[in-house]
Amino acid sequence: MHARVNGVSIHYTIEGDGPWVTMSHSLACNLDMWDEEARRLSRRYRVLRFDTRGHGSSDAPPGPYSLATLADDVRALLAHLGVRKTHFVGLSMGGMIGLTLALDHPELLHSLVLCDTSSNLSLDVEARTRAVESAGLEAMVGPTLERFLSASFRDRHPEATEKVAAMIRGTPVAGYLGCCHAIAGMALGTRLGEIRCPTLVLVGETDVVTPLSMAQEIRQGIAGSELFVVPDAAHLANIEQPDAFNEALSRFLDRVSDTDRSPR
Repeated sequence: MHARVNGVSIHYTIEGDGPWVTMSHSLACNLDMWDEEARRLSRRYRVLRFDTRGHGSSDAPPGPYSLATLADDVRALLAHLGVRKTHFVGLSMGGMIGLTLALDHPELLHSLVLCDTSSNLSLDVEARTRAVESAGLEAMVGPTLERFLSASFRDRHPEATEKVAAMIRGTPVAGYLGCCHAIAGMALGTRLGEIRCPTLVLVGETDVVTPLSMAQEIRQGIAGSELFVVPDAAHLANIEQPDAFNEALSRFLDRVSDTDRSPR
């Protein structure tokens, strides 16, 4: 399905019934990275997944974009669907969108799950621009897989690895670069104390993109937040260790959900 919001067409899917859970993917991926989570969570929740502006089957207008724009896309999509309040789960760039949404539109969130992400990030956009403008996203497949998935996982799970590679390869250049600009130099660490909703911070034990130290900074900055380290997992912790990841995620959502009073 597609919704025209904020001047762009956003591709989304909805599965299951119950309290809303909205899921936001990483840079150079799409909503398919949440397939396993949607399958499990849709037994108890109404799961909304969407392709971020510039990714998947959503529009990819020329950039640069901003995190405020990406978060406002989510706000507009929720309004279009009549969603008054939702749990929000974001990984990497999706977590950065979640942080921005929690700061700019806190009234929309029941809870926040921040996976393998950061509140302060430095990104060399110029180097990535040179790489993709000369060779397209194919130039980013190898380096990105090395950062996203551990070598042992890539060796043992070629099909899952190729699924991630296909998402990277299929990301529009304009969308990739637009989102790179959005997250480059983000600095939300000083505002973490403004976030009041229940928050879970998840991080892969061996994540080198947004390592444990970044997760700990978020945990320390958001009062009452919880931290869970996914063992033997790199950046896409949900793909490397789906059982441990989803057990921690479901346990948190089940605890903070109020099925009787959650707006639909």
